[in-house]
Amino acid sequence: MGTLAGREILECRLTNGSGTEAGILTLGATLRRLLVADARGDRDDIVLGFDTAEEYLRGRHYFGATLGRYANRIAGGSFSLAGRRHQLTQNDGPNCEHGGIEGFDRRLWTVDSIRHAHGAAVCLSLVSPDGDQGFPGELRTQVTYTLTDDDALRIDYRATASAATVVNLAHHSYWNLAGAAAGDALHAQLSIDADSYTPVDTLLIPTGELRPVAGSVFDFRSPQFIDSRIRDASEPQLRVGRGYDHNFVLRGAAGLLRRAARLEDPRSGRVLEVLTTAPGLQLYTGNFLDGSVIGKGRRLYRQGDGVALEAQHFPDSPNQPGFPSTVLEPGALWTSSTVFVFSARSTPP
Repeated sequence: MGTLAGREILECRLTNGSGTEAGILTLGATLRRLLVADARGDRDDIVLGFDTAEEYLRGRHYFGATLGRYANRIAGGSFSLAGRRHQLTQNDGPNCEHGGIEGFDRRLWTVDSIRHAHGAAVCLSLVSPDGDQGFPGELRTQVTYTLTDDDALRIDYRATASAATVVNLAHHSYWNLAGAAAGDALHAQLSIDADSYTPVDTLLIPTGELRPVAGSVFDFRSPQFIDSRIRDASEPQLRVGRGYDHNFVLRGAAGLLRRAARLEDPRSGRVLEVLTTAPGLQLYTGNFLDGSVIGKGRRLYRQGDGVALEAQHFPDSPNQPGFPSTVLEPGALWTSSTVFVFSARSTPP
């Protein structure tokens, strides 16, 4: 799959008894492909991405990547911890986004083990040195992908630090349940188990408010077609985000695995349920895909060709005392889990 700094980029292949197949790159601990059956039993790749590892290095759209040290945005690229101000690399205007200029998506992870106790699995690890992108402390991270025989892709994260730091690891696949080459992914029904969300300012930084979704285009408590509301010009938050690029406050206690979202494509009959231990879910509708990105099969990706459902901590939590803490102390273990469960209706509508 290519090389990075003289090291070979590998793709780990996971398969289960029903024929579902996942391909995981050591570059960015990235889900490069995921073949899942539709209602007729036909398999297709349902994640956006590239055909070669070199294309992942050239682009910066985070297709399928493991994001870190801190997924999403940190305002001004800085935060204070234990009375000390830490300046991070800035790669989103003044903000630090998805770990900075050289985030975990651009690193070559090490394959620690390949296990089959509870399904086909691969464990990858990465050591981020003290001061990496401005973050304090050495961070040792593991991510394990497990493909179960009941068509669930589980992602488990573990991290330890040598000094107090902030951590927010997340997965960033762009889903198109009709198939990665099907075009518009927004004609799908989405539900999110959240009663409030975090509105943002013009730099897409949360204002600190937890705003109820009731009566707004952010109300996905019952299934809604995404394309039925994303063009609502009367909603200032959609204009600011150029679509959905917002964090939802999930119901239930963080740390417990519970349902976060459900996505169903009426064309293929494929259904995706997202379960997570994280407190939030970022809905992102590929707003910055402008037709200039050449993806798999030489297809041009456009806005709305994929939907990201990123289970994670809230954006800018290090600067928001009212948000759940993302501080990891030395000697403590940071963990998070997200499970993507796939199924298909017996017949498409």
